[in-house]
Amino acid sequence: MCGGSALHPHVSDAFMERFGDVLVNVYGATEVGWATIATPDDLREAPGTVGRPSLRLTIRILAEDGRELPTGEPGEIFVGGGLRFAGYTGGGGKQVRDGLTSTGDLGHFDDAGRLFVDGRADDMIVSGGENVFPGEVEALLGGHPDVAETSVTGVDDAEFGQRLAAYVVRAPGAGVGADDLKAYVKEHLARYKVPRDVHFVDELPRTSTGKVRSKALHG
Repeated sequence: MCGGSALHPHVSDAFMERFGDVLVNVYGATEVGWATIATPDDLREAPGTVGRPSLRLTIRILAEDGRELPTGEPGEIFVGGGLRFAGYTGGGGKQVRDGLTSTGDLGHFDDAGRLFVDGRADDMIVSGGENVFPGEVEALLGGHPDVAETSVTGVDDAEFGQRLAAYVVRAPGAGVGADDLKAYVKEHLARYKVPRDVHFVDELPRTSTGKVRSKALHG
């Protein structure tokens, strides 16, 4: 069972090729408990999905004005029917709409009712008037044979307003360069999703639970 951070398609594919179709991906948040479960079949049919809503849970994708968005359109993920979040011990809480609590993530449903998490709402950047989610570029770069792991964040850019910067740990023995990786992204994604900068690091800073500390990359 996997949870706690994004499970990129190249990781789930590689795991199941080695160990068989035994991997389950669970998505949720401290404030809502678990929300969806992706079975091995889900991960094979729709790599990158976090699955379908768990029994008796309601998940809706809402716009900023509270409208429920149609299939395929990204918006903020709201969950209800499970744990009831009373607030943080230091005060404050998450946004609640019609009894549903925000996870703070943006996502969308596919035609089969499977949820995809596009990224944290506060991680999304606007580049050249287009919304860009760092997770999409991370997933692509992470699948490159010369990349062991990567983290992508937003940085200011004079031409586009904001652009992406990639922090990359090379695979053992790999000599891939920044221009190689930029060309790789450009080959698969739109120009405005190509990282402005590619930094090579020995390791990515992480929290005690294994999540990458994105803010520490700029230090």
